[in-house]
Amino acid sequence: MRLARPVAALSIAFAAACSAPGAPASTPDDTFVIGLGSEFENLSPVLGYAADGGSLLFDGLMERAADLSLKPALAAGPPVTSADGRTVTFTLRQGVRFHDGRPLTAKDVVYTYESVLDPTNNSPIQGDYAAIDSVKADGDSTVVFSLKYPYAPLPQRTTLGIVPDGGIDPAKPVGTGPYTFVQWTPGDKISMTANASYWGGAPAIKKVVVAFAPDDNVRSTRLAAGEFDATVLPPKAAKRFEGQPGVTVHKQDSADYRGIMFPSKPPVTGDATIRKAFSLAVDRQAMVDSILAGAGKPAFGPVSPDTSWYNPKVQGNATADLPAAGKLLTDNGWKIEKDGIRVKNGQKASFTLMYPAGDSLRKELSLAAASDARKAGIEVELAGLDWDAIEPRMAEDALMMGYGAPFDPDYINYDMFHSSRAGKGFFNPGHYDNPKVDAALQRGRESADAGRKAAYEEFQQLIRDDEAWTYLVFLKHVYVVRGAYTGIEPGVDAHEHATGGLFRDLHTWKPAS
Repeated sequence: MRLARPVAALSIAFAAACSAPGAPASTPDDTFVIGLGSEFENLSPVLGYAADGGSLLFDGLMERAADLSLKPALAAGPPVTSADGRTVTFTLRQGVRFHDGRPLTAKDVVYTYESVLDPTNNSPIQGDYAAIDSVKADGDSTVVFSLKYPYAPLPQRTTLGIVPDGGIDPAKPVGTGPYTFVQWTPGDKISMTANASYWGGAPAIKKVVVAFAPDDNVRSTRLAAGEFDATVLPPKAAKRFEGQPGVTVHKQDSADYRGIMFPSKPPVTGDATIRKAFSLAVDRQAMVDSILAGAGKPAFGPVSPDTSWYNPKVQGNATADLPAAGKLLTDNGWKIEKDGIRVKNGQKASFTLMYPAGDSLRKELSLAAASDARKAGIEVELAGLDWDAIEPRMAEDALMMGYGAPFDPDYINYDMFHSSRAGKGFFNPGHYDNPKVDAALQRGRESADAGRKAAYEEFQQLIRDDEAWTYLVFLKHVYVVRGAYTGIEPGVDAHEHATGGLFRDLHTWKPAS
């Protein structure tokens, strides 16, 4: 089925900054203003908006608590799974209505998932739901998912927001969430107002503006000036607010990593020796201590060591090992020249590393990594660019990327490393292709629990052996909030350009006074 009203992508994440620092606030006092570093591409769950939950506009069948456990949202209770694992049934909560007054029925759920699966809609999250064979309504309040194979993460995938049967108008999206859409000014902000009839209770904060400002310094300045009530900042930028009266700094654990994506086709980044030596040369612990101000930990792969899925065998030395890096390069024909840069068969050990220009954290990590690599004889030329300039170059130039999810390991990893996802936007941008990795990821999707753990441990080891990326750090997300509120419940973050994280439960916050 085609979407009744296709949603056009307004701009890629990290779009232009909003008004300049020091500009007068343009929102009334009763409005809570959140400053985010990235702009949404769209507001359609079908096209990937907040598919993992955290939207203030939409609800899924299930939602996550702060500790990542699942709890019913639009579902009346947990799903019922058949003995063979191939049929999953949900019963809907009664009395839920969309923002325009229409009652929620099973047909809306079916329409949402069929729209994601319809190849003509080109949904970027379609691959996440590949296990679904069909979705059917059994009356108005029962939805039955039939699966091609047992798929353990299916309930976790049902955090996807539900849209009305027939689709949503991109100019005025309609959901069932705690806030209703008012207006989107591209490149600036989105305005919302409280849903007084919300099934979970009317929010205490009545108006919300999500303002987009990709530059970290701009967000810090606007928060200090009183234009923002809350924002997310790099640890060093947030330090100025620690201990200030009327301001609270929340440091929240995350599976959000920063790492360097290497294109697999160019001669330098396509050489595993260069990638492995680069990894040996970087000092991850120094990055945590200085750049993150201690708010993070070294990373060696895409699965957080704080989760049960982590393979400890991929753990390396958190400090630089320059002798080992130099020996590896020399043994594989990369010889030092007079300028200190290595050369092999006339090819200089040099490549470009891109990073988003307004992201001070990625810039600092890029500078540190380039400096470390230079000590091993690898030249890294840095390029701070906007995302429109970065995207067409990802198959040729390395990129300081951020991703990560603390949920099931099928999340993100299939999209980032399976060869079928190569070159699909920001999924597998380096065109990585390893049949053994493909097989491990597919087994992880289709196996029972014990087999899944083995499959994902193998996956982690394979990409570590290839040094497909050089993972640097896992972050703590640092939120700064002006004013005192009850109901704030820190949890574990993913890397997500949405209103998730600490703001996922904004509708439960209440002024403390």
